[in-house]
Amino acid sequence: MVSQLPKTNSSSQSNAQVRCTGAYALIDSLKRHGVKHIFGYPGGAILPIYDELYRFEARGDIEHILVRHEQAAAHAADGYARATGKVGVCFATSGPGATNLVTGIANAHMDSIPMVIITGQVPRPAIGSDAFQETDIYGITLPIVKHSYVARQPSDIPRIIAEAFHIASTGRPGPVLVDIPKDVGLEECDYVPVEPGNVKIPGYRPTVKGHSGQINAALTLIENAHRPLLYIGGGAIASNAHAQVQELAERFKIPVTTTLMGIGSFDEHHPLSVGMLGMHGTAYANFAVSDCDLLIAVGARFDDRVTGKLDEFASRAKVIHIDIDPAEVGKNRAPEVPIVGDVRQVLEQLLSKARLDYTIDAHRTQAWLERIERWKNDYPLVVPQHADSISPQEVISELNRQAPHAYYTTDVGQHQMWAAQFLKNGPRRWISSAGLGTMGFGLPAAMGAKVAVPDEQVICISGDSSFQMNLQELATLAQYRINVKTVIVNNGWQGMVRQWQQAFYGERYSCSNMEIGMPDFELLAKAYGIKGMTIEHRADLENAIAQMLEHEGPVLLNIHVTKDENCYPMVAPGASNAQMIGLPKPSPTQNVTDTVTCHNCGSTSLMSHKFCTECGTKL
Repeated sequence: MVSQLPKTNSSSQSNAQVRCTGAYALIDSLKRHGVKHIFGYPGGAILPIYDELYRFEARGDIEHILVRHEQAAAHAADGYARATGKVGVCFATSGPGATNLVTGIANAHMDSIPMVIITGQVPRPAIGSDAFQETDIYGITLPIVKHSYVARQPSDIPRIIAEAFHIASTGRPGPVLVDIPKDVGLEECDYVPVEPGNVKIPGYRPTVKGHSGQINAALTLIENAHRPLLYIGGGAIASNAHAQVQELAERFKIPVTTTLMGIGSFDEHHPLSVGMLGMHGTAYANFAVSDCDLLIAVGARFDDRVTGKLDEFASRAKVIHIDIDPAEVGKNRAPEVPIVGDVRQVLEQLLSKARLDYTIDAHRTQAWLERIERWKNDYPLVVPQHADSISPQEVISELNRQAPHAYYTTDVGQHQMWAAQFLKNGPRRWISSAGLGTMGFGLPAAMGAKVAVPDEQVICISGDSSFQMNLQELATLAQYRINVKTVIVNNGWQGMVRQWQQAFYGERYSCSNMEIGMPDFELLAKAYGIKGMTIEHRADLENAIAQMLEHEGPVLLNIHVTKDENCYPMVAPGASNAQMIGLPKPSPTQNVTDTVTCHNCGSTSLMSHKFCTECGTKL
């Protein structure tokens, strides 16, 4: 039986056949694939697997983190994967346990995060009979996974796990589901381990190297461009292409903008950085993408929050699109030069060719860089100070000052956009739900990240509404003493919903105020045995953050901020990126002939930008 198998390291075990249960084959296969941590919640159909996990935990081979809701298990595995680039793993039982994972699986799928999800299932003879806690999780999740399996025989499990890890982590990363009926976990088989990398999947061969002809065509466009712009997405993070992005930008003197997923792929302190673009991107990034003559999209997918009105996005530019997923290339915007391949390898090819065959005209983009610098000076990101309250931007800026190298997770909403604007993150230190926009992501993702990088600072920036989606995970922090610092930017609203209701729905604030029924977050933290803090005054901000960071153990810091602060700049839905609202007014030192009065709202804008910076009307 399993409990009588010899205690040996997987690296020293041979592939000799042994007799064991499907549950043992699963846990041992996970161990062989380098899994150190699993996030999950037990239940009837997955108990055989947890029973075997008990033995592996007792030997110190794997640590299981017991979350308080299965959704948090998926988000924690997601955060673990984003922080490390490794495959995150989570467990849940059948029925509601499995369906509670769905949001987390969809979140990982949208953001291309490598995960392996193990679900229990009712015994094979009961499948299809509407047995207790039976759901077809395989069918339910088909649209939101990269691949999925149902283990029909215990002897199939080693191959399935090896394939699942390979698929999840290669090509365009993504989640892979493995559904295991209860009796498969209990049944014995002749177990032959499958080591990592020893898999061959017919038909699955992601293209990683770019076509040489397309590389040459791309370099020709780059060499001749006067107003080029690098547009960097999450693919650069996934392929660890940070150094290559920087070398390409510096070699050809190309400014760099990133998507929400691409944050951290390029140093935002670098003079070539123009920050994030899109709906709440910097003004200078959005002006740059509107005026560039060459857009080099690297691991980005031209999603609607980036492009605004698609037919006006980079409408003056030729496009080079580099992505490992051929389905993304040309999906929303047809490129002049499509290149399918791994981002890092393609950039290496470009750089190698450029070093050998291309002479760089260092002055070609000088006027373009000077224009962008003027935009930076005219339209900087502003940290407002109000006489009677702390602005949310002050909170983010102070966190960035005191913890510049922390791993940051966020929830979704205004605080997420302010964090994207004002934090200056390094590679893999920005962890945020981008494609799905999942409230409740921040705290469990921070748990996963902290478990992955225990010696690093991990800070969750949340909102009062988002935090309440998964606040039960304070219990997980308390049980395992996971040293996550959580900052609630508390304005008493579903902040982004309120902003949209103000801007587009006639200030009809339907179901967006959260003040009635809001818990005392400080007392809530203390109820879980965690340090809780609350502040309302600017004078307390610096010291409160310092105390939070110095405390040994998890902390929940509740900061009451300006209730009606809006997140600007903002590109209205359906507008072009140049058509931003909420930009700073032109400086009084600027020549009055450079400005024009809007016929719609009467405010003043720079004539050169064609749209009113207050209401977005064409000038």
